[in-house]
Amino acid sequence: MGIRFDAIGIFVGNIKKMVAFYRDVLGLDIDWNEEGPHAEFKHEGIRVMMYERKLLPGYLGTEVSFPTGLNGTFELAIDLPLFSDVDKEFERVVGLGAQPIVSPRNEPWGMRTSYVADPEGNLIEIGSWGKGEPKSV
Repeated sequence: MGIRFDAIGIFVGNIKKMVAFYRDVLGLDIDWNEEGPHAEFKHEGIRVMMYERKLLPGYLGTEVSFPTGLNGTFELAIDLPLFSDVDKEFERVVGLGAQPIVSPRNEPWGMRTSYVADPEGNLIEIGSWGKGEPKSV
């Protein structure tokens, strides 16, 4: 039996602000009553969960540390069908408040990519491998 990841958890400082960003800017569906330390988004294939940082040491029984500023420890990646979708989505989410980090660009490995950050500095890659691009004749 192989390992299959079921969820990604993000430990957040301000759960209401972060839920609002992922719901209103990125467009993820959520079932959350705006109370409690845990929120979970409904998403195809993998769950995205949030939990308040201040409660984590008590839950784990040990002290923990968190990055400050731009978080370079992980990224969430969005894969879009068309290269042109990268530019459109980048502009859309930046217009709604995402922090622009890397404007859309073509990478030498054949991907079009860009980066934004959420309100707490977590990196979100908006990219495409061009799988939906029309075949040239």
